[in-house]
This record gives sequence, C-alpha cells and structure tokens, in this order.
Amino acid sequence: MTFQDFQFHPAIAAGVSAAGYVTPTPIQAQAIPAVMAGRDVMGLAQTGTGKTAAFALPILHRLHPGGRGKVRALVVAPTRELAEQINESFSALGHQAGLTSATIYGGVGINPQVATLRRGIDIVVACPGRLLDHIGQGTINLTHLEVLVLDEADQMFDMGFLPDIRRILKALPPKRQTLLFSATMPEAIRGLANETLNSPVTVQVDRVAPAVTVSHALYPVEQHLKTALLLGLLQHTDTESVLVFTRTKHRARRLGEQLEKAGYRAASLQGNLSQNRRQAALDGFRDGSYQILVATDIAARGIDVSQISHVINYDIPDTPEAYIHRIGRTGRAARSGDAFTLVSGEDTAMVRAIEKLLGKPLERSRLAGFDYTVPAPRKDSEFARPPRQPVARRPKPAVVGSTPEGEVTKPASNRRRFKRNGARSGAAR
Repeated sequence: MTFQDFQFHPAIAAGVSAAGYVTPTPIQAQAIPAVMAGRDVMGLAQTGTGKTAAFALPILHRLHPGGRGKVRALVVAPTRELAEQINESFSALGHQAGLTSATIYGGVGINPQVATLRRGIDIVVACPGRLLDHIGQGTINLTHLEVLVLDEADQMFDMGFLPDIRRILKALPPKRQTLLFSATMPEAIRGLANETLNSPVTVQVDRVAPAVTVSHALYPVEQHLKTALLLGLLQHTDTESVLVFTRTKHRARRLGEQLEKAGYRAASLQGNLSQNRRQAALDGFRDGSYQILVATDIAARGIDVSQISHVINYDIPDTPEAYIHRIGRTGRAARSGDAFTLVSGEDTAMVRAIEKLLGKPLERSRLAGFDYTVPAPRKDSEFARPPRQPVARRPKPAVVGSTPEGEVTKPASNRRRFKRNGARSGAAR
C-alpha cells in the first residue's frame, strides 16, 4: 500500500509528497480510511507510530473543499510541545491546500491568540486550560466545528484534565466527527470514549512492547550514587543524543545543572520553565546544540527526535507502560538505540512488573571501575530544596473596598489563592 491508494485531493497529495511519505505506517493504513469515511475512531497507538498524520491527512482532505476562516477542526493535546508538533504537521501537510492552523496554550500571552482567531483560522490545536479561557471569554467560535480530536487521552487523564475535557465537550456542537487517540486505555478513558464516540471504529497497533531495535539494561545502584553512576555511564558510552528521565521537575532542573557543571551540553525540560525557554531547550536538542535533555514524563510528551541514541531512566517510571513509552524514544526509524535504567532497592516491585509485561527478565549491568561502596551522606544535599527565606507579609485590609487611588482591594488570602491557582494552571495548560 502507498499513500496514493487513499486518493487524497491533489493539494493534500502534494503535501504528502513534499513530506517524503511513501508507505503508510500500520496505524495510518488502518485509521485513514475510517476517518475519511466520516466514522468516529478510537485509536490505540504509542508515540512514534505516525498517528498525527493518521488524523491530520484525512482532516485536511475533508476541510479542503469547504470555506476558509472558520474553526472546523479542533485538536486537544495535553502539552504545549505536543500541540506545536501537531500544528507543524498540519502546516506542512496542508500548506498547498491553503488551510491554516494555529496553537492555543497557556504560558504565553492570550492577546496574540485572540488576534489570530479574529483573523480566521481553519484548524486549532489547543491545550485544555487555555482553550477553556477562550471559550469562557467568547474569543473562539466553535459553532462550525466538524471534527474533534482528543490526542494522548491517557496523558490528559494523568494530568488531571478529564474534568476540563468534559467542560470542553459541552461547548461543542453535538453533531461532529470525534477521534480519540491514546497509548493506553485505563478505565476512565474507556468511559470517556463510550460517552463521546458514536459507534467508533477501533484501531489498535503495536501492542505494548519495546522496539526490537532497542537494547535495554538495568543498573542497580544506591539512590545517593545515581548521579555519579550517570556521569560514569556518559563518560564510558559512545552517545550521540541522550534523553534522561526524572520523576520530578525539581530533580530535572538540578540534574540538568549538574550535567552542565560536568561539562556536558545539557538542558532540562520541565513545567516551571517559560514557554520561550522550553522551546529553546527543545530546539537545541533537535539541532544538536544540546547533547543531553533531562525531562519529566509530562514535559517529554511531544518530543519527536528520531536521532536519540540513548534513553536513560534516572528514576524508574511509575508504570510498566510508561517504561515502554520512554524507551520507545530511541531505536526509531530502524536505528539502534540503548536504554539504561538506574534502579534502587525500592524499585524492585516495578522492575518485576516491567519484566512481567515484557515476558522476560531484564539484563542487570555494572559499570566497570565504578565504586559502588561509597556510603550515603548523613543528609541528602544533592536534591534537597534550598531553605526558604522568610517573606514579610502585607497587612490584610479589614474590608473589601476602594483604596485612595480608587482601586478595589481584595483580601490578602484571596490574592494568594489567585496567585497559586494562576501559577498552577499556567504551568499545566
């Protein structure tokens, strides 16, 4: 089968040729005909299987004959990075068709997004929080929507976006085509699919299993020696581009700083970064300016770098499926890759669960010449948070009212609550 068999509109076919697509991936071969037929689709596929083109191409084919400047397709994604990646695919594949797309997410100013929507756009790729802001403010018109895509639905559930998704669904026209893609199918996502999809076609490819081009091994080590072992592995391994996973944002930032101090071209990717810094880290990793990128699971969603030679799990993931997704970042496009996982005594149960999923034991390795006997320090100074400095609190106003300047003053407790909620929503949207 080739992409010519789908009989896309010539303008869309031109985008396919320009992108260098020849043979569809399994999910593209199965999903594209169903989407082109107007069916709702539930797709089960891991990152890197080509699912973006599996929904982008038939959506572009559907929208091409219609008018321009009204939001007719909406893609909801969990992270800014993934939203940008999806938008880039729409822009590249639909350029010759004259269809326009734009991203909407938090962490950046809302006014440029409002201006873009007012000028008219055909396809919107959005993160849930900022999309709800636009819906609430009436700055996006979704009455002409024809197709909705919920991408990485399981990750949106993990990030706590399920209530936001339900609110978004209530604001959309009930008569539409809906496509839901997820790497895994937890009960909550299955329930959402049952509520949202109408007689869907289920497309499932690549059973949860690591790529055959990836060799992976465990490195047992005490928790306090992880950074030293990581540095040792980097020194004794022929690496090209390395993606390191940590469990927390704080640890990703600190580990990135330590790798920089050790002389590596390293950056961290985590939710506390501004959008500009996040994009700079991603761009630098893609073009080779950074050899090492340290990231959390959530921040790494949307990273699509085919040249990753090594994935290193500084912290073991929380689920066996997450392990498969992580190591699937390397060994793509028939290239070989390596995945190393640093494990401590408390990781025994998760190691067993991963081996059960894989159906075989994982190789245990040791780094020659590394001193595994160094005792733990009395106090964890490596990832301990710095002590917080006392902050002088402003006096609380007795009542809500007008200041001498004529501005309304809110109680201090409300101001703090707004600041906390704003910071949280801005990082997650």
